Amino acid sequence: MNTAERTQRYPATATAPAAAVARRGWSRWVLAALLVAGVAAAAAWREELDPAAVQAWVDQAGMAGPLLFMLIYAVATVLFLPGSVLTLAGGALFGPVAGTLYNLTGATLGAAAAFLLARHLAGDWVARRTGGRVQQLMDGVEKEGWRFVAFVRLVPLFPFNLLNYALGLTRIRFWHYVLASWVFMLPGAVAYTWVGYAGREALAGGGGLMQKGLIALALLAAVAFLPRFVARLRQGPMMTVDELKGKLDAGEDLLVLDVRAPEEFHGKLGHVAGALNIPLDKLPGNTVRLAEARERPVAVVCRTHRRSVKAARLLSRIGFARVHVVKGGMVEWNARGLPVEH
Repeated sequence: MNTAERTQRYPATATAPAAAVARRGWSRWVLAALLVAGVAAAAAWREELDPAAVQAWVDQAGMAGPLLFMLIYAVATVLFLPGSVLTLAGGALFGPVAGTLYNLTGATLGAAAAFLLARHLAGDWVARRTGGRVQQLMDGVEKEGWRFVAFVRLVPLFPFNLLNYALGLTRIRFWHYVLASWVFMLPGAVAYTWVGYAGREALAGGGGLMQKGLIALALLAAVAFLPRFVARLRQGPMMTVDELKGKLDAGEDLLVLDVRAPEEFHGKLGHVAGALNIPLDKLPGNTVRLAEARERPVAVVCRTHRRSVKAARLLSRIGFARVHVVKGGMVEWNARGLPVEH
């Protein structure tokens, strides 16, 4: 039976896929409209979300107070409301242990909902239209999978609420995303929940205020140190000039970044063929040029390797996955008699 005959005999079956697509399209438009309306309403009532209001709602809910609090946190995350207010409120309302659990669970539920919304509303559209540098960046994110989620949860490079939607547009597995989010948001949740708890104790005139305050400061300091620590973990080991030459000869997908000044780059030591020259002092303002290499291996070169170490730390802190310092730099490259360009 050919397609025309099947359409004549089973018209409902033949048009079912098109009808399903149409219904799915309408559902997306309705959901998108509801989301936009919700975000607009949340922005208009933003000032109403304060610890006192949250406490009143939770008190009125009685035994269901913790569930209501987590629901409020999840909805606030979806609607781009600031989570810091709720995190502090969670510590003040429930204490450091239960407050951390409720804060973390509410934030994870909201992050999961935003992720699914983005994937449902725009995942297919992004998959059809991404290309070039954007596609390379998304492919790099997806290669790292949960490790990338862990990194951006520990190192707040992007606004939390926006990041949840952005990650939904990638092909990262949902449960990898959820579990990595829950685990690696824990340090921040512990720190800020404790701050909320310590603030409540201070207002209530409880005992041990000095000790609680010192613990709060220590936790905040630890969270502030995390980006540097994670950056060091992501920074690869030093690479010898022979290793770099071998990788280039093998055709590996490697970016050679030379951080010397232009006059040095074109000077007597020359430079590695194909190297990209961005001076160290210009690097912070030129990371957009390197966006496509965020998930590629990067070999950083300078005259020796003093400036390369600084550049590698900067790149690691802002999310570059595998950054290697070329030991000895162009001085060693020339000493080994390796080819250069001028």
